[in-house]
Amino acid sequence: MPKNKLLQDLEEYFETLGQVRNLAQNYDEKLFNYLLEESKYKEEFKNRFFIFNKKALIFKINEFLIFLDLKNLSGSFTSYANKIGLANKTKSFLKTNNEVVLNFAFKDGVIKGGQSKDDEIQNEIFFNEILARDEIDALFSPKALQNFKLIGENKNLQEYLKDNPNLLIKGNNLLALHSLKKLYANKVKLIYIDPPYNTGSDSFNYNDKFNHSTWLTFMKNRLEIAREFLSDDGVIFVQCDDNEQAYLKVLMDEIFGRENFVRQIIWRIGWVSGFKSTATIVRNHDTILIYSKKRDVLKLKKIYLSRDNYQERFNDESIKAIKNKLEQYQLNKQVINDFIDYLLKVGLPEQYPLESTWNCSIYDKLNSIAIVSFSGEKISKLLNTNEFYGQKSEALLQRIIEISTNENDIVMDFFAGSGTTLAVAHKMKRKWIGIEQMDYIKDITKERLKKVVEGEQGGISKTVNWQGGGNFVYAELMPLNTIYKEKIQNLNDEKELDNIYQELKTKAFLDYRVDIQDILKDKDFKELSLEDKKQILNLALDSNMDYVLYGDIKDKDYDISKETIKLNEIFYGDENV
Repeated sequence: MPKNKLLQDLEEYFETLGQVRNLAQNYDEKLFNYLLEESKYKEEFKNRFFIFNKKALIFKINEFLIFLDLKNLSGSFTSYANKIGLANKTKSFLKTNNEVVLNFAFKDGVIKGGQSKDDEIQNEIFFNEILARDEIDALFSPKALQNFKLIGENKNLQEYLKDNPNLLIKGNNLLALHSLKKLYANKVKLIYIDPPYNTGSDSFNYNDKFNHSTWLTFMKNRLEIAREFLSDDGVIFVQCDDNEQAYLKVLMDEIFGRENFVRQIIWRIGWVSGFKSTATIVRNHDTILIYSKKRDVLKLKKIYLSRDNYQERFNDESIKAIKNKLEQYQLNKQVINDFIDYLLKVGLPEQYPLESTWNCSIYDKLNSIAIVSFSGEKISKLLNTNEFYGQKSEALLQRIIEISTNENDIVMDFFAGSGTTLAVAHKMKRKWIGIEQMDYIKDITKERLKKVVEGEQGGISKTVNWQGGGNFVYAELMPLNTIYKEKIQNLNDEKELDNIYQELKTKAFLDYRVDIQDILKDKDFKELSLEDKKQILNLALDSNMDYVLYGDIKDKDYDISKETIKLNEIFYGDENV
């Protein structure tokens, strides 16, 4: 059943919701009289769907039509789940057409984007800002942290937490960002992110198959909060491919202001070879969009490429061919080598300014490790794990960080992946914040950064003379719904359903589209088997990752240790600590 009786009463009064929709679109007086006078929900209708402006009520028709769409039509488990709008993938609440304009569908809402394992690509939950205000407020409240671990030089964890620590957090990045907002707002000098490209084939198996409108909402939610972290002279680099680049540019114009657009970087991924060259037109670049917080105070550094690091004019096969040709003229080896050395450098300046096209000319060598595997950047080799590559080379992040920051500035990456941004920031003596919700953060990202602290010599280590050192704190957003899913799974008696309801209602994070109390009373629900009922209750728990609110950390029902409570209070700067 829907969360409340509003839709049901509308349908009964006007016979069909289709009739209600027609009345709304025609601004019919009969509908307005019902909403504002005759309905027992008139105050709720008035507050939700009307704006009081200069002694007049303005009808918010778009919000009202979205509200009507909450009614999902359809006993087995599947049919009942469809009935309450939780399981029907073909008629998902996120359904949309394929058209995207600036005023895209779901713009006024929140997409959580929750996933923790490679094989758990989920249906995304949409929270409308009008219909789910309470749920959104709860989403954005600070979350409790658990499993704190200090990694690095000998220091006291409690003392280190007070001192703007390097921070690696496991959890949903949108929720983690809102948790960190009070602590780091206006303090971050650089944000670099490489979000899912909306292609359906992301390298880390993230839920990377959104439709356009949903993907834009997903990005809008995160970019809006990201802007609040930037210092006035801060800058954000967002990497994407040409699948969504144009839409992302317009979205970022809206969020950061078109006047704060800095540059669009075209980064050539590598030099085409092998099977790739059989394509009619080979896609061989990514785009990096750069925006400032305030363009008039932004000061990016001007750097130059040096002759020592220019792209090679000739590959090994070409050099061999030249040598063979010169040997035909019976020249001695020293003359040949001197001539080739001259050929490699002639006409090249000592240095060359950085352009907005990277790895696109003989002056700029910046291949992706997806094309050229640098021995020190193959994460699987560094950690002795199965095949696992960081997507971006450390050299790429070195350039970005060098352009935009100084030592001790804060660098943030809330799509941290394997941790390349964080590793480079650490080696370049910047402070950093990383967020990643996938489970590999524990075995890949955290362990890679541990190696960095220990002084590993891959990537840019030799270039920056990295010898190891420093610290970082690893912590996880404290999960909530997993506790209740276990309780539901262990139910053995129909009578226990009523007992667990109060716990779910007051403690768990529920899908905002349903009301468990209505479900428990529903005739169709009562006819289901116990196992089907348990599946329905599991679906009623929001399928995305959900966490314990920091404000509830002392609730005895959660049984959180005194040590964890103390660490949370220190981290959040509780005045009573």
